[in-house]
Amino acid sequence: MNTTTAQTVSVSQAPSQAPSPSAEAAAVLAATADTPVKVAVIVGSNREGRFGPVVAEWLLRRVRDHEGFEADVVDLAEVDLPTSLSYRPSADVVAELAKVSPRLAEADAFIVLTPEYNHSFPASLKNVIDWHRDEWQAKPVALVSYGGVSGGLRAVEHLRQVFAELHMVTVRDTVSFHNAGALFDGEGNHRDPSVADAAAQGMLDQLQWWAWALRGAKEVRAYGS
Repeated sequence: MNTTTAQTVSVSQAPSQAPSPSAEAAAVLAATADTPVKVAVIVGSNREGRFGPVVAEWLLRRVRDHEGFEADVVDLAEVDLPTSLSYRPSADVVAELAKVSPRLAEADAFIVLTPEYNHSFPASLKNVIDWHRDEWQAKPVALVSYGGVSGGLRAVEHLRQVFAELHMVTVRDTVSFHNAGALFDGEGNHRDPSVADAAAQGMLDQLQWWAWALRGAKEVRAYGS
């Protein structure tokens, strides 16, 4: 009888003990869901006469209209990093890195806008990827592409492989513009935006979910620990 009583008291006291790790994790995830997602929108082309800024403006309007994002535009035409990587970069290279590295580190998520050059993505984009490592890890990235008949989708598939190596999560849905030059008018407006707008909404919803999930998880436990 005494044993039964003791067990009953022990069970009844359990809820007053410290919260379980799962309860703490749930609380962190709930809190992070209320904090805006810092998303770095990377304009991947630095080519002379590029079409990227037209698509970038269209994309930024959708990002800013989507509740819960804070956008920062990282235009690679404004970054001049050498293709020769170094563990001891010169002062000039350090100055160029200062334009982009802190912004990548602060981002919770990324949207990469890429054209397709020769069935892949441009060297400017690969270069900025290779100059960084920790800034990318355990973060989600959405991919938007433009090009000719393929709409840049071959560049997107190559980027998925590269970003997987950097421990990133590429969201499933993308936005692609086939024969992009004919889709936008002289003011940069999409001539028939309904399908593209719906695709962007779905992609951004997925990116936001992954950003919340990964940011919250990292607050509970450091990635790789």
